[in-house]
Amino acid sequence: MNKKDIANIRKQFKVNNDLLKIHDIYYVYIMKESSEIYHHQSFPFDLLEEEQKELFMDNFKKVLSGQMDEKLFELKFLRDVEDSSQLILHQGLLASETEEWKNQMLRLVEKMLHDKQYEMDIVITFIRGEYMKPMKKSTESEESDRDTVYANPFILCSMNRTLDPKKELLFDYVEKEFKYNIVVDPIINLKAPLSGFLFPCFTENAADVNHVLYASGKKFELDYHFIEEVLNAEEIMTAADDKVVFEEIVKKVTGDQISTSTLSNVYDEIHRVVEENEEEEVPRLDYKDVEKVLRSSGVQDVDTEKVETAFKTVIDDEKYEFKATNIVPKFTSKSIKIKTKVADIAVSPPELRHVKQVKFDGKLYMMIELEENPLIEGFEMIPEALFNKANDEQE
Repeated sequence: MNKKDIANIRKQFKVNNDLLKIHDIYYVYIMKESSEIYHHQSFPFDLLEEEQKELFMDNFKKVLSGQMDEKLFELKFLRDVEDSSQLILHQGLLASETEEWKNQMLRLVEKMLHDKQYEMDIVITFIRGEYMKPMKKSTESEESDRDTVYANPFILCSMNRTLDPKKELLFDYVEKEFKYNIVVDPIINLKAPLSGFLFPCFTENAADVNHVLYASGKKFELDYHFIEEVLNAEEIMTAADDKVVFEEIVKKVTGDQISTSTLSNVYDEIHRVVEENEEEEVPRLDYKDVEKVLRSSGVQDVDTEKVETAFKTVIDDEKYEFKATNIVPKFTSKSIKIKTKVADIAVSPPELRHVKQVKFDGKLYMMIELEENPLIEGFEMIPEALFNKANDEQE
């Protein structure tokens, strides 16, 4: 799934939307002490009160929120796995009876609890439904865009923590006295899902049952137990992982030394690849593409064998492909960090070419080309006399 596919389904999660039909909702309450199911129940979604529907719709949208390879990850199911979650989900998707669907979801919950101890009570919520996407209307047809739709059945799961009830002091207007409010029921935090998933994935209206969309609670914080043992999915790389691996490969090829202008050229070249891409899918770079990028950026002594060897050494997979947007996610400030013992500096890739390392009077300095006087805490810096003095002495 790309961000457009995710946005298309995410925006459907609103109450009284005729393009989204949620058939059933199923809650499973897990106790932290025993990691056992304390309670579970299901309802037709339409029987919930409007306020409850709103709460859950907002929660489901949050599950599908975030950037790909940061919070959302399209995972490929592993083959030949015993008690395969792909098969469980597919059977649940095709189940004609609610009880049969619940039984399949309970099988998933059992996998979630196997060899796993949660730090707080957990509520796992499953829904099954369909979202409809209208076909593009022909200019010659008078049919409504709702007359013909793609029907996409799906299962969505959300895992939410519980919060301890608040202890509050209340004022009773009738009795005219302060009262201590005691609430013993835990609160289900629907504002920040811990994780979740959507099955199947959808690409341009086509269901892909070989993939599942996994959602993490925070950027780059993946639950590998959930990915590998519960969903039975292949290992994945986050955008942050991709960037680190790419940098290590460039170090192997260049011998750990590269000028700022050359490095800036490398990021410029990758950015150009992204900008010139006309496909909806993000362009990917294999070792041959990386070789071309480094050559065109001015890196010396680059050849296919050297780059391929770097791939094998760093990631143990010469066939690996980077997502270009993961390497240079955004051309913003603080994209590239320059670390020194004195200070850490962050600059955007286009501005990296204005940073130079120079040697003066036996010492190393970092020189930044400026178009105007910089500000420090609102104060405008004034030029130092260091270089002027040196020039005077030489004269």
